[in-house]
Amino acid sequence: MALHRGLAAIAVFFLAVNALAASSGFWRDRQTAPSGSGSRCNSTWFERIVPAGATVEKVAVVQQGGTYGEGVADSAYPTDPTDLPALCAVTVRVQSSASSSYRFGLFLPDEWNSRFLVVGNGGWAGGINWLDMAAGPRSGMAALSTDTGHSSGTTDSAWARSEPEKKTDWGWRAVHGSTVLGKQLVSIYYGDKQRLARSYYSGCSTGGRQGLKELQLFAESFDGALIGAPAWWTSHLNTYLTQAGLYNLPATDSKHLSLADMSLIANEVTRQCDSADGVADGIVSSPELCKPDLSRLLCPSTTPNNTLAPCLTQAQMNTAQNIYNPFVAPATANTTDEHNRENQTSASTNILHPGLTPSSEPQWWLVLGGDEPSPFGVGYARDFLYDDGGWDWRTFDAGVVAFAEAADPGNATAGDFAALARVRQRGGKLLLYHGLADGQIPAGDTELFFRRVVERAGKEEEKAAAADGVADFLRMFLVPGMGHCFGTSVDAPWDFGGAMQAGVLGSSVRSVPGFEDADHDALMALVEWVEHGRPVDRLVATTWNSPLDAASGVKRQRPICAWPKKAVWDGKGNVDAAASWTCSS
Repeated sequence: MALHRGLAAIAVFFLAVNALAASSGFWRDRQTAPSGSGSRCNSTWFERIVPAGATVEKVAVVQQGGTYGEGVADSAYPTDPTDLPALCAVTVRVQSSASSSYRFGLFLPDEWNSRFLVVGNGGWAGGINWLDMAAGPRSGMAALSTDTGHSSGTTDSAWARSEPEKKTDWGWRAVHGSTVLGKQLVSIYYGDKQRLARSYYSGCSTGGRQGLKELQLFAESFDGALIGAPAWWTSHLNTYLTQAGLYNLPATDSKHLSLADMSLIANEVTRQCDSADGVADGIVSSPELCKPDLSRLLCPSTTPNNTLAPCLTQAQMNTAQNIYNPFVAPATANTTDEHNRENQTSASTNILHPGLTPSSEPQWWLVLGGDEPSPFGVGYARDFLYDDGGWDWRTFDAGVVAFAEAADPGNATAGDFAALARVRQRGGKLLLYHGLADGQIPAGDTELFFRRVVERAGKEEEKAAAADGVADFLRMFLVPGMGHCFGTSVDAPWDFGGAMQAGVLGSSVRSVPGFEDADHDALMALVEWVEHGRPVDRLVATTWNSPLDAASGVKRQRPICAWPKKAVWDGKGNVDAAASWTCSS
């Protein structure tokens, strides 16, 4: 707690010293770094300014058009950004406890617009996300990423076993400490002639959770945050992923869905649900209006599964329905946890986690495709909850969820909805987004988060709990056809400048290729909202003829709308052109 309070005090002091009116434009008003900053880009200079407990690992001058990163040594993010603007790259290590430390990287562009960007991580990944950091200097911002205190790939959680301090670093401490010290270094580096004006955050999945957690603990950290598919409910999401996997195991069981079966279901859901929004375009845009009836896929009683025409057994159909349904704990759940028993009064009050949304089937393999449940589920219980490398996932039951909720290793869950009132009070802004075809984290997670914030705002302000009750600081965008954080399997527009999106298009990609403006790029739109009071009512998303190759040319563009509005076709224009669509309730 002493460390927690100390970091908070540093953050408050630093932001007070560096308060300054915002710059007047996203791409304008960059200034060349103050005289002498070029000579500052060396280890000797930085070693003089880092505080006790921090060490400088590396400082490098990156020339215009250069590349920087750690390559394969950064197992989480081995792809280095290329074609960078001229900048100074810095790596710092901070001792967070007697048994833990974290690293962070900084990009300090020669032409700086007084803004600072922190980017998030994904899964259990332990590495500096240099690739996503590049979005900062490419738009004139200084940028930072932390490895969260360990080195690992996205699905490797073994580092957490019996390491409570490392769990805390991953849960919140590394992001906060890096943000505070990063701002301090940025301020000193650029000097008194140009001060830090605004701070932003961008992250998806675990990165989304990190941003929400930081703002709930320290509202002053960011002026605006772009939050994608946040894994905010750590204790329930990861345990749900274990349960979802169990629905489809063992692989030898007659209930098991193969990849071919998942594809069959996906095609049928599209056939039934595509037109629910009034447009037959291969995209399920309103999954909440369609409850798929899979009985059409039922195998004739005399036909074994898949021996003639593809079909499903009743047991397989039950598995699919389990995936759509919320995870509900049975009233007889084997648990001694008092909180869990209180929640077992009825099915309506005993929902442990939302299920996956119709249209997510092309990504079901992420949680259903292995011989054991998702590593995010198994690893969480084995390495975070029980510190037991021999934990058997076959023993999973609802009691594990109750234990996870009570323990919340690393204080990782970002469920303090009331704390966001402090973000609102200081004028902060949040953009939430989630792909409706996400098969890794149910879109219902983000909808639930949004509803709870709205409910809290309604109670505190004694007004109706409606979306417009929080619209002054929080907007939610649900993206039809987009998978987990990026991409599509149905040619749905998905690229709008969210976390990871530029990186999957290429190591040198900036913003949304060909559409680098606040109408098409969510980070730019967020800046406009924070600094010029222009609310984000819609964003134009783009997809390409080859979905992950912008050079293949634009295939479709379409607005995604701030909830509860949706994109509505005008009934006459080109359905692949954004101009043919409006946002309407």
